[in-house]
Amino acid sequence: MRIPFSRTFRFGAVAASAALAVGLLSACGGAPASSSSVQENPYGLIEKGTVRVASVGDLKPYTFADAQGNFTGFDVELFKDVAHRAGVDKIVFTGQDFSAILPAVANGQFDVGVAAIGITDKRKETVDFSDGYLAGYLTVITTKTSGIKNVDGLAGKRLGVVQGTLQEAYAMKNFPSANLVRFPDNNSAIAAVNSGTADAHFLDYESAKAYEKQHGLVSAADIPSFDAPAGFAVAKDKPAFKEALNKGLAEAMEDGTWKKLYQKWFPGSPMPEQYLPKAEQTATPAPTASK
Repeated sequence: MRIPFSRTFRFGAVAASAALAVGLLSACGGAPASSSSVQENPYGLIEKGTVRVASVGDLKPYTFADAQGNFTGFDVELFKDVAHRAGVDKIVFTGQDFSAILPAVANGQFDVGVAAIGITDKRKETVDFSDGYLAGYLTVITTKTSGIKNVDGLAGKRLGVVQGTLQEAYAMKNFPSANLVRFPDNNSAIAAVNSGTADAHFLDYESAKAYEKQHGLVSAADIPSFDAPAGFAVAKDKPAFKEALNKGLAEAMEDGTWKKLYQKWFPGSPMPEQYLPKAEQTATPAPTASK
């Protein structure tokens, strides 16, 4: 707030006016207004009552756009359930390149990132994460005629990866003799494999199954990767939102909602027991995938 003043006022008068303005602002109760704002929007969402979600439109069965352009998939249904438990039902999903999700969440363009995002120490430098809700396998997928039978066969081959994913980081570390080709999404990478401009593609296990069936491709290797479970990515200045998501996740796991969604979207796949109701946890967790 600026108080109008004449150019003929002396500096002392201007300073006194400024001091008076500060005093008036304090007296008007700036703090209570902030407190009221927090009460109306306790999670610090970009728009009160709406969660804006950065996601990916081609990551079956986790998150993808259906024929009508609506987002669906395991992660989408789970997040909607968790957000409902947190008291928010208006959710807007927007497709992004995977590599753009975390920066967009960190700089406040979105409230949360939902796309089977593996939790790593490197990523936690940029954003916070909810508790994990998936843990999994990575897969090398290729054509039946490529000659690639295992990871040793990747030497000198053009291996596709989606930029910014765990697969990219894993491949850089563990497949140094492969020639990495980076893509914005799985669809473009699979198209490159089918056209012969890439020899194989490295992606998560569950997504690979769908591409194998659709394009007649085969798995050359399934690789355990249980040290980076998937979580919801949240900006570091939203601790209340993160806490609410964690509470909702715990409830969804304990009442069997997580199990029901898992069975719907990953039929026949091994089920990681750490996400089941406590009464059903009997053995070492089994895998599914994160990106």
